[in-house]
Amino acid sequence: MDQARLNQLLTELIATWENEVVEFKQASNDYPTDDIGKYFSALANEANLRGAESAWLVFGVHNKTRSVVDSDYRPQLERLQSLKMQIAENAEPRMTFRDIHELHHADGRVVLFEIPAAPRGIPIAWKGHYYARAGESLTSLGLDKQDEIRSQTLAQDWTAQVVPAATLADLDTDAISRARDSFARKYANRFKADEVANWPLSTFLDRARLTQNGQITRTTLLLLGKAEAAFHLSPNPAQLTWKLEGQERAYEHFGPPFLLSTTRLYQRIRNIQLRILPQDELIPVEVSKYDQKIVLEALHNCIAHQDYARNGRVVVTELPDKLIFENEGGFFEGQPDEYVEGHKTPRRYRNPFLAQAMAELNMIDTMGYGIHQIYQGQVRRYFPLPDYDLSEPSAVKMTVYGGVVDPAYSRLLIQKTDLPLADILALDRVQKKLPVPDEAAARLKRMKLIEGRKPNYHVSATVAEVTANKADYIRTRAQDDEFYAKLLKDYLEKFGQASRAEINTLLLPKLSDALTEEQKDNKIANLLTNLRRKGRICNTGSRGHPIWKIAE
Repeated sequence: MDQARLNQLLTELIATWENEVVEFKQASNDYPTDDIGKYFSALANEANLRGAESAWLVFGVHNKTRSVVDSDYRPQLERLQSLKMQIAENAEPRMTFRDIHELHHADGRVVLFEIPAAPRGIPIAWKGHYYARAGESLTSLGLDKQDEIRSQTLAQDWTAQVVPAATLADLDTDAISRARDSFARKYANRFKADEVANWPLSTFLDRARLTQNGQITRTTLLLLGKAEAAFHLSPNPAQLTWKLEGQERAYEHFGPPFLLSTTRLYQRIRNIQLRILPQDELIPVEVSKYDQKIVLEALHNCIAHQDYARNGRVVVTELPDKLIFENEGGFFEGQPDEYVEGHKTPRRYRNPFLAQAMAELNMIDTMGYGIHQIYQGQVRRYFPLPDYDLSEPSAVKMTVYGGVVDPAYSRLLIQKTDLPLADILALDRVQKKLPVPDEAAARLKRMKLIEGRKPNYHVSATVAEVTANKADYIRTRAQDDEFYAKLLKDYLEKFGQASRAEINTLLLPKLSDALTEEQKDNKIANLLTNLRRKGRICNTGSRGHPIWKIAE
């Protein structure tokens, strides 16, 4: 947002003055972060209740005179922006400012914190406490307001529905123990592990957002339920399916508790060590075929975003060189590529109750970082990046590669560890022979990482030197015309003459693999024409059936 728009925004906020979604402070450099967190919770919740897209906390305006008075709060840009992470660490679910704006007003510096509204159905807490506003005052978020927010999606959220017939006896004791451990690790700075372990079960389940006022929900059964209690969720199969395809075929279904079943499914995947040989080294780099953290992140995302109303199962298909994760329901918020850089935060969730419970148990985050972490994990392991298939509107398929597609790409990542993710994404498309955006292709060409003509880009000499893929480079790079003319001259001197078919047999294997068949044919035709015009060869046959010889 530019300075003119920020100045206009400030004028509009001052004109309406403080209300439930706007708060002004003078705020010096030592303004407590804990107080900012309380306002973050209060203003986000109030924005949700009032249907506002954002709320605002403004530093540098006198809250009595409504005049700009200048704020020296965190004047260093890097330190100011670091507040985003501090807020995210203690907000529940994990959220932070949409943006932090600095306005250089004529009367002094103003800092405007843009706070997103709490997601539908999920109130925002700060360090375990929910806050709200009463006029201009900060107060606790009452149970009536909490219920109002939670009721926004309870009717539509399959995972939030209470299962009246289910009891605590339907829960798996090992899953409960794991859940307590995960919750205690997440909130280690707030609760001691033995304190969490000693909470009554009903208290723990409520605090972990698994139950509603002690009542078992479908989320409770999915994550912690015994396998034999899955009948409570019928007709939904409540299953994760692993399927092996290839020379051998096998499958296995995994029911609740999903908190434990995801690890069991991962253990069925054949995970061997692979070797990648870097340039000029005898010792290879060893990496596992699949990283457990990446597999579980992908699987947990499937569980969190599954459309359970469609009564389908999550399927993981293991092929010889890849895993394909499938879940019911289209991609819910935005597009996958919007999350790759780690900047987009989803505003809505298909299953907000389940998503919040999984976040409490450290299975997922709710900031949209999951896809980013999967991509970064593949980069660190020198493997191709994941692919999404959204061709079926009612399903999402994601492919995670467990092997090398192009050795040059993997060697490049080993040698050049400072490449930005945007360039790695483009190079990944090059290695997969996929279309590359013109802007990205131009950037890679300027960096001398690729060459060739659209759409047949290939690894350049620069990359070949880095990746030790010089053989591939020689195979794909174009030679100059004199190279091909010399080959033809040597042939004609030895055999006296050549038909066009014989010349094709001679030259086609020598042309760049980056050229299409039509381009290769045109290349040879142009070469013959140029050599004839220069008087170096002549056609002693007909135009339709030429016989080429060296000119006298």
